[in-house]
Amino acid sequence: MTHIRWSYFAVTVFALLGATCAAAQEQAVTQNGISFVSGGVGADSEERLKAQEKDFNLKLVLTLIEGNYVSGVDVVVKNAAGSTLVEHTAEGPFFMAKLPAGKYTVAATYSSKSQTRKFAIGGKGLHTEYLRWPSDPKTDFTLPPEGTNK
Repeated sequence: MTHIRWSYFAVTVFALLGATCAAAQEQAVTQNGISFVSGGVGADSEERLKAQEKDFNLKLVLTLIEGNYVSGVDVVVKNAAGSTLVEHTAEGPFFMAKLPAGKYTVAATYSSKSQTRKFAIGGKGLHTEYLRWPSDPKTDFTLPPEGTNK
């Protein structure tokens, strides 16, 4: 009986810690004066980030070409002068930042493959960049296209 109680206790503690860690992943942090957040693994996390979009003006969506979300993407945001403002490993398929109006470059690396985008942030609205990588059959599990039974 004691073994069952301890098992139940351990499962409850780990479940609560997991929920706390997941919620903490969507908390904005600041680096070099830039507020940013990443995450979006699971429907709840994606929903929490969606609710925060109004607080940011840059959104990166990180996927495979097939559309599967990816995480563990190294993101570097630089200003027009080339100074690094943010270096972060995205904890899910969404990365959002609050940048002052200006011109920027983002470099994102997934599975040793990098992509670079140049963009401008204006005074209002959310600027979204979609970064897609080719899948690697050795490491990526891709879903078949919708409407197929394969």
